Amino acid sequence: MGKRAVLIGCNYPGTKAELRGCVNDVWNMKKVLINIYSFLEKDIVVLIDTHHSYTQPTGKNIRLALSKLVRAAKPGDVLFVHYSGHGTRLPAEPDDEDNTGYDECIVPTDMNLITDDDFRMLVDKVPRGCNITIVSDCCHSGGLIEAAKEQIGDSTNEEGYFSNSLFHFKNFLHRSMHQEQEQEETIMRSLPISTLSSILQQKTGKDIEIGKLRHKLFHIFGEDASPKLKNFSNLVMNKLQHGISVESGGHKIVDVDDLAKKFFEQKKNYDGDEVEKRRGVTKKEHDASIKRNILDCGILLSGCQSDQTSADACPAGNSSSAYGAFSNVIRAIIEESEGVVTNRELVLKARMILKKQGFSQKPSLYCSDNNVNAPFVC
Repeated sequence: MGKRAVLIGCNYPGTKAELRGCVNDVWNMKKVLINIYSFLEKDIVVLIDTHHSYTQPTGKNIRLALSKLVRAAKPGDVLFVHYSGHGTRLPAEPDDEDNTGYDECIVPTDMNLITDDDFRMLVDKVPRGCNITIVSDCCHSGGLIEAAKEQIGDSTNEEGYFSNSLFHFKNFLHRSMHQEQEQEETIMRSLPISTLSSILQQKTGKDIEIGKLRHKLFHIFGEDASPKLKNFSNLVMNKLQHGISVESGGHKIVDVDDLAKKFFEQKKNYDGDEVEKRRGVTKKEHDASIKRNILDCGILLSGCQSDQTSADACPAGNSSSAYGAFSNVIRAIIEESEGVVTNRELVLKARMILKKQGFSQKPSLYCSDNNVNAPFVC
């Protein structure tokens, strides 16, 4: 059985989006994987943006690292992904069957967004008999693999489940309450679309209209952009090649906004044709296959629900001690339990402790019923 991991930390140094605890989260999780879960250092890929000697967590590099992780997987292997950084949401396309109404995205250091659909396609490629655990400490992270069942919803009211075993975590809770009394700066790991557009405009020197962000992202990053954005732009090019235009002053003028409306109307048929061509199955069968694989193989522990934000905390303004609230809590739980903790226990305990610390975010667990009480990671 092989154990391999990809750890991603984006602090966005020198930008309007700057955070302080994400790279620290990566180092702390790496120690946990090696010291407690017996991962080998050579099998852990680290992408961070504060040291040039490491691979930078750009959209292209993150996709490549995740693709390599899955491609090399064999049944029985243990795959682990940890992301700490900003999250954002794009309004879903009109014909998208999205439970949340948004495309939840993680934000690489170059702003080349990676969408929830990208994560779904990643999990779809994991071989049967091999699980991939994703820990996402960013805002809106609850929707990253939306086809998976949410196992700990607000209606379950299970925060009190561990009230009788609080003694096991009393030292950590005492430390946490003491930290609250110190001056602590907190930033939300949520990147507004307006800030993302502003950073892209600064990087490229081009005007970035928020309403045309998907189109602009493809033009900026090209083949390195999200596959979902590439599909959209391919539709644009397809329509252009068929001469959809209006006349003005003897020249053909193309109204991209009008085209977009037409593309959305035809996107389902286009996607269905492409899926059928590639796999010899209908789009409905393809989507059902993805959902089955996500339920079988994908385990997401999110720092918050899809409509919430996650906190980046900096005790007494000391950036060397900064951390993601969720990452910090699960690290402490794992260390105190010496790694003997199930997915469900880990998330419920994290909820309880974060509430004690005064954080409003509610970590969630998305997976199949079979993986709820499975041991975390291994």
